[in-house]
Amino acid sequence: MSDVRIPLKRRETAPRAWQRMLSGRRLDLLDPSPLDVEIGDVAHGLARVARWNGQTHGANIFSVAQHSLLVEDIASRLAPAAPAALRLTVLLHDSPEYVIGDMISPFKVVLGGEYRAVEDRLMRAIHLRFGLPAERDAAATKLLKRADRCAAFLEATRLAGFSVEEAKGLFGRPEGAPATLDLTPWPAELAAKRFLDRFAELSQ
Repeated sequence: MSDVRIPLKRRETAPRAWQRMLSGRRLDLLDPSPLDVEIGDVAHGLARVARWNGQTHGANIFSVAQHSLLVEDIASRLAPAAPAALRLTVLLHDSPEYVIGDMISPFKVVLGGEYRAVEDRLMRAIHLRFGLPAERDAAATKLLKRADRCAAFLEATRLAGFSVEEAKGLFGRPEGAPATLDLTPWPAELAAKRFLDRFAELSQ
């Protein structure tokens, strides 16, 4: 009898749609649970994600964690009486990027609605995890938009090589943020620590 070897058929499995975090959590991108969101993972990830695809001046990247703190700082100047919960919402506005990275706006357009759907699911899970409404209300959205565009203008002109006129056309003229704001990029460890510290202050 001849020795016939029948190749084993590899068992097909569904593609992995979850990300393992350093905390040990496994976050499912298709169905994220608030129970799998840890602020330490958020801070660690955001501190290592570069704004502007890393195309910025300085020895360190300008991280999403530092950007988030900048936006919250500007929002606090624009609306000094804003409650802590609203400011926490602003601080966490880019928090899904600890999992999916900071996709530049032109590429988001290329990807279309699927990217936005994943981002929105993650945002709702993060909000619920930290006691915030699943959806941002109109007041938070308005304040966030103003502060975020102001931060983008400052980052673009001081870090990312944009001319003032070019940045005005894209982001508008910033209002409410002093030109003295320090945008020197921080090391990742410092960015994560400052993000965690501010989160703790706003969560009290």
